[in-house]
Amino acid sequence: MPKTAAATRSATPPPLVHTVGDRRSLEFTPGMIQSVMLLSRPDQLVLRYARAMMCFTLFKPKPRDILMVGLGGGSLAKFCYRYLPEARITVLELRADVIALREQFAIPPDDARFRVIHADALDFIARAPASADVLLLDGFDESGLPAALGSARFYADCRRALRPDGVMALNIFSYDPRYAAMLRRLGLVFAQRLCWFDDIAGNNHIIFAVKPGARPGRAAWMQRLVALRSCIRLSSINKLLARLVVFRISGRF
Repeated sequence: MPKTAAATRSATPPPLVHTVGDRRSLEFTPGMIQSVMLLSRPDQLVLRYARAMMCFTLFKPKPRDILMVGLGGGSLAKFCYRYLPEARITVLELRADVIALREQFAIPPDDARFRVIHADALDFIARAPASADVLLLDGFDESGLPAALGSARFYADCRRALRPDGVMALNIFSYDPRYAAMLRRLGLVFAQRLCWFDDIAGNNHIIFAVKPGARPGRAAWMQRLVALRSCIRLSSINKLLARLVVFRISGRF
C-alpha cells in the first residue's frame, strides 16, 4: 500500500504472502494482516473493515469513477470491479513489490475500466481535480498510516479530486496517536460532513466524508446516518449494516 516517496528511499522488508487452506493473506510485517482472500471465492470481502468501506454506496450507489489509494491484496478493487460494472476503477500503489503480487491475489489485468498505477498518491491526487466520484483511502504500510496521508494539505487535495456530490471513505486506526487531529482536519476540510459507525470494524475506523455542495438528497442521507450513529452504538448492528450493504451489491440480498 502507498506511503510517502521519502519513505520508499529507505529499505523496506518485502511483503509476506501466507496460504493456509483456502485463505491467502498479505502481511507487511509478521502477524500484521493487510489483506485476506479466499482462494475459492477471490472476489469476496473477508475482512470487516473492507465490508465497512463499501458503505460508501449509501452515498454514491452508482459511481462512474472510483479512485483507490492502496492496492494490497486487491480486495476492494476486485469487489468493485465485479459488482459495480458501470464504474471505472483506478488504484494507486507506490510499492512495485506489492503490484507484482497481483496474480497471486487474482487481481484482474488492466483493461478499459480497471487499472493499477505505480504512483505516489500524494502527487497523483494533487494533479487530478474533479476526477473521481468516490475516493477510497486505505494507504497503510509496514509502519501504519504515513503522516502525509493524514495531513490537511492531502485532505484538501482529496476534496478537489472529488466531483460535486463525491464521497471519500478512509480507513484509520483508532489507536493512531494522530487520530483526533486527523478527524479535526477532515472536519475542517469537508465542512463537518462526516459520518462513521461505532465499532463497525474493530480498531479500523471507517470515516465517510461527503464533498460540500452535495445534492440535497445526499445531504439528507448524511443527516440520517449521523443521527443513526448517535442513536445506535451497538457493534453488532453496525456490523450487520455493512454485511447487508455488501450482500445487496453482490446480489445476495
